[in-house]
Parts: sequence; structure tokens; C-alpha cells
Amino acid sequence: MFKTLDFKIISAHFITIILWASAFPGIRVALLAYSPEHISLLRLLVGSFVLIIIAVITKIPLPELKDIPIILLLGFLGFTVYQVALNYGEQTISAGIASLLVSTTPIFTALLAVFFYREKIGLWGWLGSLIGVCGVAFISVGGSNESFSLNFGIIIVLIAALSESIYFVFQQRYLKKYGAIPFTMYTIWSGTLFMLLFSPGLSEAIMDAPLNATLVILYLGIFPTIIPYFTLSYVTSRTGAAEATSTLYLTSVFAFFIAWIWLGEVPQFSAVIGGLITLIGVFIANIKKEEIIKEKNNAQSVK
Repeated sequence: MFKTLDFKIISAHFITIILWASAFPGIRVALLAYSPEHISLLRLLVGSFVLIIIAVITKIPLPELKDIPIILLLGFLGFTVYQVALNYGEQTISAGIASLLVSTTPIFTALLAVFFYREKIGLWGWLGSLIGVCGVAFISVGGSNESFSLNFGIIIVLIAALSESIYFVFQQRYLKKYGAIPFTMYTIWSGTLFMLLFSPGLSEAIMDAPLNATLVILYLGIFPTIIPYFTLSYVTSRTGAAEATSTLYLTSVFAFFIAWIWLGEVPQFSAVIGGLITLIGVFIANIKKEEIIKEKNNAQSVK
């Protein structure tokens, strides 16, 4: 039984990482035929439609009326802003670089938690954050060949990471209230509502786009947008949040590898070094935070 459970958890980890990693090169392919706005709109429409079917079958209840404004705001930040900004950023930077920059989300999340909730991240947390920022700076400066568009793309993807971190910081009480999967459904539907502003021209874009680009967006809408949340929720329910997210740093590694195989994107040496520095910083900042959480939980259990 224990071995079976381990195999299921490992499989869930692997599915989560691979699917999220595949989204970055998938966006690059879709950008060849679609605008950044239309990619997000079609992707979220597909995801929302599938989630509505799941919600009806599983009889997911609607959120309370008083929570709808904050759910709309979090959906806007976590899905509308994040996806559109990421799509714009990937117009000028590679899939691998984008995935590395998005991996700074835990650092932004920790800093926002300090500012808004007065959480303590300690010396190692600050050191990890500083190292992560240095890694991003190395990617930006070392990977730039006097190209403003590249630097602008990096800034836009960092905005996406910041937006997603705000979503993560302020979702905690609602996750406890509704559960991870229902709350994710609510926020995806909310993000889709805001994206409907860009619906003009979508039908024409679908008609003009090659079939492979449209199929990639359908893939993005079903697989990276939906399935990883279910697999991550499964791992969280079995191992806890800290351990469930501990392997997500591998997403960037697999994103580079998939982009290399799929798109032929060979990372620059400076990007690899900067990426390693960034991942080390994120790892240091997060591993110490996990230890603090475990110590806090142990103290509470003793009481």
C-alpha cells in the first residue's frame, strides 16, 4: 500500500511539472498565429467550459455572494493579468527564460506576505530573495544584446510573476473556506469573464490560424490550465502544501528541455547561469520557510 501511495504521489508530481513546463513553449507556438489576448481568451474559454462540466457532475456549490468581489479580483490577477502578461513577454523572450522568471513567484509571495501579514522569513529568506534577484538581473543583463524588446519582455514576465504571487498571498482564507479545486474553478471563471473584453476578432483569428496553433491553445486550455491543479491538490492532501510545492522548481528545467526539443530553442550560457542562480535563491528562500512552517506546526501540536 505504501509503495502504491508513493508511486501515485510521484506520478502526480511528474504530471504537474511536465504539464506546467509544456505551457511555456506552447505559448510560443500559439503566438505565431494568435495575439497574446486571444491566446488567453481561447485558453480560458476552453478551460472554463471543461470546468463547468466537471462542476455540474460533481455538484460544486456556488461561492457566497459576499466573496464574489474578491474572487473576481483574484481571478483577474491570477489568470487574466498573469496569462496576458506572460504571453506578451514570450513575444520577445524564450520559453525557458520565461519559465525561469516565473519561478521567482515564491520570492514575490514571501515578500508580499511580510508586507501585508507581517510574516517573518528570517535571514535565509532574505538571502534567498537577494540571490534570486541577482539571478534575474544576470539573465536580464547577460542575455541582452542591446535589445530593448528583450528587456521589456523580461519586465512584463516579472509583472506576471508578481500578479500571480498576489493571487497566491490573498487566496489562503478562501482556500480553507471553499477548498483548492472549487476556489480554482471560481477564479478561472472570473479570469475568463475579464478576458471576454477581447472577444472581438476571435472568430476571425480562429478561421485564419493554422490548425496546429489552435490545437496547441486547446491543449493549453485543458492540460496546463486544469489538470495540474487537480494533481497538486491530490499531493497536497497526502503530503501537505510545503512538500507538494517543493518540486515545482523543476518546472523551469523541463521547460528548457521541452522548448529545446519542440522549438529548437538553445539556451544561452548567460541564461543558464542566471537561471541556476535564480533557482538556488528561490530554493534557499523556500526551504527555510518550509522549516519554519514545520516548526510552527510542531509547536502547535505540542500545545
